[in-house]
Amino acid sequence: MDNSIYLPISILLSTLILSGTLFIVGAQLEGGLTDLSSAVSSVEFSVPAGTGSGNQGAIAAPDDSGAAPQDPTVDFEALASTGSVEGSEDAPVTIVEFSDFQCPFCSRFYTQTLLQLRTDYIDTGKVKLIYRDFPLSSLHPEAQPAAEASECAADQGKFWEFHDLLFENQAALSTVSYKKWAADLGLNTEDFNSCFDTGKHRADVQADFAAGSAAGVSGTPTFFINGQKVVGAQPYSVFQQIIDAELAQ
Repeated sequence: MDNSIYLPISILLSTLILSGTLFIVGAQLEGGLTDLSSAVSSVEFSVPAGTGSGNQGAIAAPDDSGAAPQDPTVDFEALASTGSVEGSEDAPVTIVEFSDFQCPFCSRFYTQTLLQLRTDYIDTGKVKLIYRDFPLSSLHPEAQPAAEASECAADQGKFWEFHDLLFENQAALSTVSYKKWAADLGLNTEDFNSCFDTGKHRADVQADFAAGSAAGVSGTPTFFINGQKVVGAQPYSVFQQIIDAELAQ
């Protein structure tokens, strides 16, 4: 055979071999991507209940009113026996709030619901609000320090004023801010700073968290209205409906 035809034949064979290899590799790659796509599509992306950024605010209410039936295993009197109180001690309706100063949904409750509740129910002697701490520290690094700072302000009779500043300035939470706000409120800054720096109320905040957990609180904000549990930054109308029903009894 003429040696001159060897080169074209070699090139042709090489091309066929390369094409076959690419076909096989391409098929394997396509199969691998298909398997990967299937695996990804089968993963359920979920956020655990009660994990920060106020995820509880997006949870559907147990019923149309936003409230769950009273849980007989929850000792409401014990829940309401401690905490910072706003409103008349003799108010017929008591709301116990478990909250986190760095939680966005807690801030939403403050701006969209609490201010109106104060006008319509708290300031008129119909509702007593008790605030208890539930810092989700793994997600909100300033939640615990802010809670401790609020308790230091409570020592000087300024809890609610400090509470409002924390929610109104949620993006600025820091040690420097807490001490500045204490001064702005006219607190004894030496006592406040010592209270905060020594962690005087660290155990108290954690005791609130433990009490909330024992009562079934898993996220913020969570409320107990005369024992009825309400989860999330529900609209004012939800609180209004429950409170009016309690007042009518």
